[in-house]
Amino acid sequence: MNIFVLKELYDNRIPLSSDTIKVYSSLNTEILFEKNAGISSYQSDDDFINAGAKISDLNGLQNANIILCIDIPDENIISKFKPETILIGILKPVQNRNIIELINKNNITTFSLEYLPRITRAQIMDVLSSQANVSGYKAVLTAASHLPRYFPMMITAAGSIPPAKVLILGAGVAGLQAIATAKRLGAVVEVFDTRSAVEEEVKSLGAKFIKVAGAREDASAGGYAIEQSEEFKRMQSEMIHNHAVKSDIIITTAQIPNKKAPVLISAKTVNQMKKGSVIIDLASSTGGNCELTLNNETNVHNGITIIGNSNLASLVPFDASKLLAKNYLNFVKLFLNNGNINLNFDDEIISSACISHQGKILKSL
Repeated sequence: MNIFVLKELYDNRIPLSSDTIKVYSSLNTEILFEKNAGISSYQSDDDFINAGAKISDLNGLQNANIILCIDIPDENIISKFKPETILIGILKPVQNRNIIELINKNNITTFSLEYLPRITRAQIMDVLSSQANVSGYKAVLTAASHLPRYFPMMITAAGSIPPAKVLILGAGVAGLQAIATAKRLGAVVEVFDTRSAVEEEVKSLGAKFIKVAGAREDASAGGYAIEQSEEFKRMQSEMIHNHAVKSDIIITTAQIPNKKAPVLISAKTVNQMKKGSVIIDLASSTGGNCELTLNNETNVHNGITIIGNSNLASLVPFDASKLLAKNYLNFVKLFLNNGNINLNFDDEIISSACISHQGKILKSL
């Protein structure tokens, strides 16, 4: 049984570590990896070889039973897959529909780990949560590096400097980590979320929770936000505007699964913010929470720095890769036993994450 780990073209992370290689070996499985696959995450080929893996070029894909990646591979690499191979990654099938259809024609089984159900058993495989934690931390540090002000209150002989004001939109995993990091740096933090259930967590971290009456909630949404009424959106927009124009930093994290991210910061709001303020938009890949966000770009509008980056975890590649490696390993262990694959589609985790199998696309793209 061979597992092949691809080198990422546009991401510094890799779903492999020396520790997980040793566990895979105990499962009667051999790990093959592309040359320099771990170099951007500060893991050398020798690190992997010493742990028991073997280096390979892409011809090794012909011997692979399972292929691990982060981003979906390009057509050239996919052409080297043998039929009935299992591909596991964060494949974004809606955005990559054409490639998924090509994979399906070649009878490749695909699992996209962002589709894992939000259940207790799946927590150890939850790539979205593990990477959102990293992103929330990095978002605050990125904002701090662009902000022309201190974070903490500073009292000096030359005078006093007030603390930075940070507004965080969305109190999921990324938002909560952003709260904790901003508070450690000495900022005053305010948080907005449509889900009342997160209020206690927000307050426990020392932040102020901002409420808008009348939010719709759905316990079946797996912790995600849901679409709101037009009246609520109007009140929400007014409330966010009033707090945003007083903020030094805004970190936005609000996303709705398989839909465009809600616009929470309008151009009008940006135009009235304080010069030198910073917006970090973690929802940029799905349209952005700020009307002026450009995905994977930093732009300055009217003196406001707007950073659109949904992949900040890639900027902390060593630890982010260690977490991903554990997530992937725990998923593979569901169906791999002593070198044998057994895909049980009665298991909610397997069925939820599967995108294509035996020539059929199982999700609506």
